[in-house]
Amino acid sequence: MSLASLPIKFGTDGWRGLIAADFTFDRLAVVAPLAAQVLADVYGGTAANRTIIVGYDRRFMAEEFARKTADVVCAAGFDVCLSQSYAPTPAFSWAAYEQRALGALVITASHNPGGYLGLKVKGAFGGSVGPEVTSQIEALLSQEPTLATTPGSIKQFDPWPSYCEALQAKVDIAQIRDAVTGGKLTVFADVMHGAAAGGLGQLLGVPIQEINSDRDPLFGGGAPEPLPRYLSQLFRVMRTHRRTSDAKLSVGFVFDGDSDRIAAVDGQGNFLSSQILIPILIEHLATRRKFSGEVVKTISGSDLMLHLATAYNLPVFETPVGYKYIADRMLETKSVMLGGEESGGIGYGNHIPERDGLLSALYVLEAIVQSAMDLSDSYRRLQDQTGFNSAYDRIDLHLSGMEVRSRLLEQLQNQPLTEINGRGVIDCLTIDGYKFRLEDNSWLMIRFSGTEPVLRLYCEAPTLKQVHQTLNWANEWANRF
Repeated sequence: MSLASLPIKFGTDGWRGLIAADFTFDRLAVVAPLAAQVLADVYGGTAANRTIIVGYDRRFMAEEFARKTADVVCAAGFDVCLSQSYAPTPAFSWAAYEQRALGALVITASHNPGGYLGLKVKGAFGGSVGPEVTSQIEALLSQEPTLATTPGSIKQFDPWPSYCEALQAKVDIAQIRDAVTGGKLTVFADVMHGAAAGGLGQLLGVPIQEINSDRDPLFGGGAPEPLPRYLSQLFRVMRTHRRTSDAKLSVGFVFDGDSDRIAAVDGQGNFLSSQILIPILIEHLATRRKFSGEVVKTISGSDLMLHLATAYNLPVFETPVGYKYIADRMLETKSVMLGGEESGGIGYGNHIPERDGLLSALYVLEAIVQSAMDLSDSYRRLQDQTGFNSAYDRIDLHLSGMEVRSRLLEQLQNQPLTEINGRGVIDCLTIDGYKFRLEDNSWLMIRFSGTEPVLRLYCEAPTLKQVHQTLNWANEWANRF
């Protein structure tokens, strides 16, 4: 059956859809071998074999969809390494790189609610393929699948050992382990019923306090996304620990459904997004690890990253929002120290060009142990060091329709804002949406979803009150249209 008339579209990181409505066995059976063929066309000259890695997370029927993927890719003439268990998406990216395969096909819907499943396509280099590659896959969807004269083979593999070994080599595991076993540091992890389950324990070689580690394809009625509204249990557990324990330091980590994104909770129970974690990581890698190289940040990243990079004589490269732009920069230059986005994706130049929640957790743990400081204390110290204090928040505003989106866009293009909430606009950056820098050096960014009537509003200002005042102003401004 031709799929030319059906809306299979790859977004910023893969194809996702509702199970049984958009994401079905029949449709996957057409897309997967075409994806394998495009990977062969693009990376066949550098790969050492015609192998495709196939992996999956813990979503409903993920194993069955992975097995279907392996079968149809094998029938198309490719050898397949099929995972024998769930694992983080970065583990399969690592497997593609380490095994010098053509790439990886990962069955996951990342942070989406439980009704969704999807397919992420990873290249031989160990990261997400770009839109030029997914466009090639989409262009072939009108073709009927073809069977190879000689099918490939399927073998199973355990993705965890090699992945863990690669991550362990990058930090002082023994020092972290000693802090945990010696009672100096208590580690919590909310794996959100996802693919990070058991991961930190394997990496550290000692048990940690893991919650939501059971498999729940409905994710407790929420979504496996590292946001405060989904973390009531972690907050409760850590508050109880703070009241009843004598341990000096504690930290809680949060991983999304496929463990490529991270957030944290400090010892006082405060939520820490990557806007806070990335500056802490910059300081740790630059001062204790003595790393050098570019800091790659999206334009929605905190200005504290810029101040720290200046303090440590690190160059900065700014990209549009989306980790794929960070990965592109990592592939363009070998001099990247760290790249991160405000939604929790952080990657490292000494690894594959892929965001990795568990590796980020290890570096954060190393920073805590070597500084002997709670994360929020470390963050305040960095603010004092740079003289830059700020707060940050964002909201997603659902518009009444795409015509409202068009009117707002026309207004921004033809009559740019010159004043926002009583403060003059001194600069506007337009590499992704509209980022207005104001005369008090705060900023407001306005971005549009490309596929739905949603306006994304981001703000950083000296105080949280000013942040919310600016976001409320932007909300009211948008609602006039």
